[in-house]
Amino acid sequence: MKKPDDSDLTPKQYSRIRQEAGRALAKADALGCFPTPVAEIMAAAEVQEAPDDVLDLGFLTRMRKKAGTTLKQALSKVIGLFDAKARLIFIDRSLHAKRKIFIRLHETAHAFLGWQRDLYAVVEDCERTLAPELAELFDREANVFASEVLFQLDGFIEEASSYKFGLNIPLELAEKYGASIHASIRQYVSQNPRACAVLILEPPKVIPRNGFKADLRRVVVSPCFTEKFGELNCPDCFTPDDEIGAMIPINGNSTSGPREITLKNSDGEQYRCIAEAFFNQYNVFILIHSLHTLTRTTIILPNWQGAQSTLLNPKREDQFRQHRDLHGF
Repeated sequence: MKKPDDSDLTPKQYSRIRQEAGRALAKADALGCFPTPVAEIMAAAEVQEAPDDVLDLGFLTRMRKKAGTTLKQALSKVIGLFDAKARLIFIDRSLHAKRKIFIRLHETAHAFLGWQRDLYAVVEDCERTLAPELAELFDREANVFASEVLFQLDGFIEEASSYKFGLNIPLELAEKYGASIHASIRQYVSQNPRACAVLILEPPKVIPRNGFKADLRRVVVSPCFTEKFGELNCPDCFTPDDEIGAMIPINGNSTSGPREITLKNSDGEQYRCIAEAFFNQYNVFILIHSLHTLTRTTIILPNWQGAQSTLLNPKREDQFRQHRDLHGF
């Protein structure tokens, strides 16, 4: 089984990063501004982004020579770099637009966090140094700073919690906050007060006889989920023959609607859960939550005029009740 997401810090470390993220948002006058204004955050940290795509071997060789022993070197291809003396950020221009947003904030963290700022003359970042399951404390701090700023501290989860639970919520809010779908779903689950988890899978690959397989990339759980279920035991890959694998959208589909599955906790007790899936061509996201996360007023509508079943927010519930009272259905 792949290692669960462990970008969390100790409570003391997290509190310190959160305080710094709040200070950056306040200094940039960015609270309540959507999408989160990354340029203003960078200006508040007194850093600028180099306008050209220069992260080639020649440039990196010169920067490494300049840094000498004060270099934090990447473990694979460099996708972001912070030059502390020049206060310049360099980004791999070939990355997806939303990915670049997070890396800009990650590099900005190296400049804004006072105890990091003077550690290295040059900081290189790559996919391995930014990965939650691999990153050292230095980069985990920068990851958390980037998330706290991008999702405006509690702003994202408080807004998300005002709607009925469902995968469509982080998908819709991702655009508002300027975040990637991947980061938004992770934030939605990791900060959620409900018992929920998301399995993040690699794109399905066709294999003989079994149809396809999708390898498990990462598991993200909410604190309440861990309390209820303990460690979530998952296979390393899924196929159409298993309960979760059968949910994976294929044949050009991007979603599979909510359906009931059964999970066991670490003591072997069974729980009825709801799972739904989304595939954005980069990863498959399987959102799972206990049926207890649905309140008594939650309504799951049957397919209406060909639409998929949906979890209604309070406003839409009121509209449904008015329609039912008026028309009898």
